[in-house]
Amino acid sequence: MDVSSIQAKETSSKIESEHKKRGRTGRVKQLEAREARSFWLLISPWIIGFIAFTGLPIIASLFLSFTDYTGTALAPTFTGLANYQALFEDPVYLKSIGVSTYYTILLVPLSVVCSLLLALLLNQRVRFQGIFRTIFYMPSFLPGVAVSLLWVWILSPNFGLANYILNLLHLPSSLWLQDENTVIPSFVLMALWSIGGPMVVFLASLQGIPSELYEAAALDGSNGWHKFISITVPMLSPAILLNLITSVIAAFQIFVPAYVVSNSGSGVGPNYSAQFYVLYLFNNAFQYFKFGYAAAQALILFIIILLLTILLLWGSRRFVYYES
Repeated sequence: MDVSSIQAKETSSKIESEHKKRGRTGRVKQLEAREARSFWLLISPWIIGFIAFTGLPIIASLFLSFTDYTGTALAPTFTGLANYQALFEDPVYLKSIGVSTYYTILLVPLSVVCSLLLALLLNQRVRFQGIFRTIFYMPSFLPGVAVSLLWVWILSPNFGLANYILNLLHLPSSLWLQDENTVIPSFVLMALWSIGGPMVVFLASLQGIPSELYEAAALDGSNGWHKFISITVPMLSPAILLNLITSVIAAFQIFVPAYVVSNSGSGVGPNYSAQFYVLYLFNNAFQYFKFGYAAAQALILFIIILLLTILLLWGSRRFVYYES
């Protein structure tokens, strides 16, 4: 066989392998394109829903916050920053910021600590463990209005269960939701009854901690408290951060209990002591029809929550431990 025929065969084999390679590349590209189309097809309902029910309302709210829209005029008048200026000159609005801040400062630490303690308790291996977990989680998925009405009855100063128990113990009764000094602690008590969500987050994180860490600490002579501080808390720090952020957001956005209590005869408390931020926003929008004013409130609330979330995430670098 001469050299030219050998070279021809080599060239032919190279061309054939190149065609096969291109064919494989083409099939891979077709498969990737098909997967991309399937991805966008499957995610499109969420995208459409987000644009329709979140994106567009945010843009509309931002626009309305610079107008005097009352829900009737088709073309609201542009007022610039007048709504924002009026907000910070409104004593009731400033009071609502103070009420929501006080509620958040009081609730968030108690919520995180109580849900962590409850998760530690329910993480123990005991009989009927699943039943106990269900019982403690159950208040979290009960209807908010029904739970709030139940607490209105419990904290009623005249025929409520709380004062009945205090009288049995020969302790002075309380006005609870009608006293300026106890109204916010009463709302905190109502919220602490439904800490099943944070509890489940902690419980899942506790079950993900390797038992070998505790065994090694026991060999070193560590007691229960040292194990908790040196192992449990660092391993739970991502869950603590998550619950802190979600609790802060939920606390500033409290509405259902405040709305139910305000319509049950207690109003917004003496001296606006129960005038929560979102409740005042709702009243401005749907009771006084000051939609532009309420939209400005909503934008400021968004900024407040965003700044607090960024602050928590920035501070988490000092105490959150990630295994990676």
